[in-house]
Amino acid sequence: MNHFDVETSQDAIAVTVGDTEILRYVIHPDSPTDEAPKPYLYPLRFLDGADAAVRRPWDHRWHTGLQFTWSHVADQNFWGGPTFAAEDGYQMRGNLGTMKHTGFAAEPAGGSDVVFDETLEWITSRGEHWIDEHRVQRVHALDTARGIWAIDLSTELTNVSEQTLPLGSPTTAGRPNAGYTGWFWRGPRSWTGCTVVNSTGDEGEDHTMGKEADWVAFSSEHDDLDGGGTVLAFAGSSSSEDTEVPPMKWFTRTGIFAVASQSPAFDQEIHLPAQGSLRLNHRFVFIAKVCSRAELDALGEEFALR
Repeated sequence: MNHFDVETSQDAIAVTVGDTEILRYVIHPDSPTDEAPKPYLYPLRFLDGADAAVRRPWDHRWHTGLQFTWSHVADQNFWGGPTFAAEDGYQMRGNLGTMKHTGFAAEPAGGSDVVFDETLEWITSRGEHWIDEHRVQRVHALDTARGIWAIDLSTELTNVSEQTLPLGSPTTAGRPNAGYTGWFWRGPRSWTGCTVVNSTGDEGEDHTMGKEADWVAFSSEHDDLDGGGTVLAFAGSSSSEDTEVPPMKWFTRTGIFAVASQSPAFDQEIHLPAQGSLRLNHRFVFIAKVCSRAELDALGEEFALR
């Protein structure tokens, strides 16, 4: 029976399938201030129990599982760690904000899908309330026979700061190919050097970084557990009725570690006016096997966001 079970606590919600906890959504993190505390999804696991993410790796302590981030919001950093500037590179600048969970529309419950429908407030390092967020995450598409589960990530940001907020990235600040911002996945250390392909038929980090593609897929063997897995990420959409929105581009790496981000502001800032809203809609699919190209094309069609 394809059924998700849910266990709730004051600080987190765990989703399990049988004996495997496939994810834990931590709503009240214990992250240090210099990691820009925010809710996150970790651990993440495939249905066979293999790890699909890492938290607080030694190279970037603020990388955590799957989480929503934004590195450049005017002078604030909601991503974590140092902030890039063209004149002096990466520096700690005392500008790290927080994303605070303020409530669920309904208590998450088990079943054929699990929904986290929540509100959050983005608070600057100065204690200013700049953004209201309505975030809906839906865990679904459980198929134990094929070893598949999926999560949809829908986000609406509303600027309540009474000023236009430029939403950018290190690339918009001057660093090439560092357009990470938005939803961000960090793979396990064992996935360093893994295979990455995209929907256009290209393979390799250099053919995906900064490009437009409907989906990208990472595949690797696991440490410890025999077998491998595939993480299939869909670009989805970015839209606003209040400002111009650039096309969604991919921030991906495999050579030094495995990461993926559907970047709404890879190399172009979004200027969100006061009371304006930005909507994002993405999907990740976790498959407990290394998929062939033909299998990826079929899954890309099956799970396409329409």
